[in-house]
Amino acid sequence: MIRNPILPGFNPDPSICRVGEDYYIATSTFEWYPGVQIHHSRDLVNWTLVRRPLERASQLNMRGEPDSCGIWAPCLSHADGLFWLVYTDVKRYDGNFKDAHNYIVTSPTIEGEWSEPSYVNSSGFDPSLFHDDDGRKWFVNMQWNHRTESYGGSPKTPAFDGILLQEWDAATKSLKGPIRNIFSGTDLGLVEGPHLFKRDGWYYLTTAEGGTGYDHAVTMARSREIDGPYELHPNKYLITSKDHPEAALQRAGHGQYVETHDGQFYHTHLCGRPLPPHRRCTLGRETGLQKCVWKDDGWLYLENGTSVPDVEVPGLNGAERIEKPRRSGYNFDERTLPMDFQWLRTPQPERIFSLTERSGHLRLFARESIGSWFEQALVARRQEHHSFRAETVIEFEPDTYQQVAGLTHYYNRFKLHAIAVTLHEKLGRCVTIMTCPGDYPNGRLSFPIDAGVAVPDGRIQLAMEVRDNDLQFFWQAEGMGAWQAIGPVLDAGLISDEGGRGEHGSFTGAFAGMFAFDTSGRAKIADFDWFNYDEL
Repeated sequence: MIRNPILPGFNPDPSICRVGEDYYIATSTFEWYPGVQIHHSRDLVNWTLVRRPLERASQLNMRGEPDSCGIWAPCLSHADGLFWLVYTDVKRYDGNFKDAHNYIVTSPTIEGEWSEPSYVNSSGFDPSLFHDDDGRKWFVNMQWNHRTESYGGSPKTPAFDGILLQEWDAATKSLKGPIRNIFSGTDLGLVEGPHLFKRDGWYYLTTAEGGTGYDHAVTMARSREIDGPYELHPNKYLITSKDHPEAALQRAGHGQYVETHDGQFYHTHLCGRPLPPHRRCTLGRETGLQKCVWKDDGWLYLENGTSVPDVEVPGLNGAERIEKPRRSGYNFDERTLPMDFQWLRTPQPERIFSLTERSGHLRLFARESIGSWFEQALVARRQEHHSFRAETVIEFEPDTYQQVAGLTHYYNRFKLHAIAVTLHEKLGRCVTIMTCPGDYPNGRLSFPIDAGVAVPDGRIQLAMEVRDNDLQFFWQAEGMGAWQAIGPVLDAGLISDEGGRGEHGSFTGAFAGMFAFDTSGRAKIADFDWFNYDEL
């Protein structure tokens, strides 16, 4: 059986692509670098992260982009011996404008180097590329209308001004022909996330509607002509949990159809798993996969007979689930960053970290403050479980309170908890806690243990345990006793999509990682020997 979510933790907007018996899913990465996650599977049950293709400044530079901007809704396809990746780089979020620029890159292989980007347009986000059976290529994206009351955190339907279609000329790497608005969506509104496919002479269009919160849905329509008119699915929505608050997988929507090599049918979707009592999705938007069937009316339906996604669905014949270890340990012995880790925004990682300056260590060069939109030294991996423990050991000798380094549970500049080593004028070197409770727009830091706790010289181990909605920090001087809890139990549920200003205020995911900042501008170094992440 396929167990959902197939990609746990922050992995939204899944675009699926099959080449022979290989399956690939591309998901959004927003402000995290490198851009776009691509997972691979041979059985639809077990998935492995194999590539983040947008890895150099000429492809992607997100310095200065606000939280929840960056890479939105990639589309991955294969044609003419190439993989094609379409993506949006969103430069603005709050206010009426989005400044969403769409690009295409290609590669003969997933694992190889991807091309320089071809600019497409900026009329809206969520782009997709459809390769028709006559060889023509069609580009679709939603159109953004800034002349509305829609703004960051409060989406309004009039801003989502339909799905645009235009032909893409692969030879000239440019759009050509008329621009047509082919689909305005249903009464649910907020139409986005378009994907086209063709079957039995029909063009099928799936879109995401209802916003990326609890009213989310996959809408389906079809037409004999690619530019419409499109008629709606008899049920309107192929996948949604919007009327079923009891369902395990909530916020279901935004995905793509795929036919398997042995003639079966599936559809990806994003989803969230809220925790009681506040219904906050601390793992962000994850990727699910549903088994589908074609009925005699020529429409696709979920195999379970409803529109509500299942946690377990039938997989391909012969598939066996490979259980992942409960511990992920990283010793930083390689010259490159472990695949699970990312950083924020900058295409110049050599300015914020190194794995070669000190062998066997991750060295952070403390730059701007935690939460900076430009250059902060924060290297982190996704939270994939509702309960986990993360540990690390740090060597850090601050000479001012402006130098701080440690371990963080991080969502964005307004939603974070951190335990860190710093300097205090009375305590000397100490361990302290910082937290930012999501009180947008002020971004107010608080210090639950005030100045901190004095610590001895040498290496300091830091840890945090998250158990559903609760977070507890720990510390110990290496080789000098047992772990000591420090500070109060904090609200881990704030580190979620719904924390702070609510479900549409931000929509990425929670990370656990190492950070360092030096607001004196002297780029103090902090060395980390290892990092462990354990499912609890």
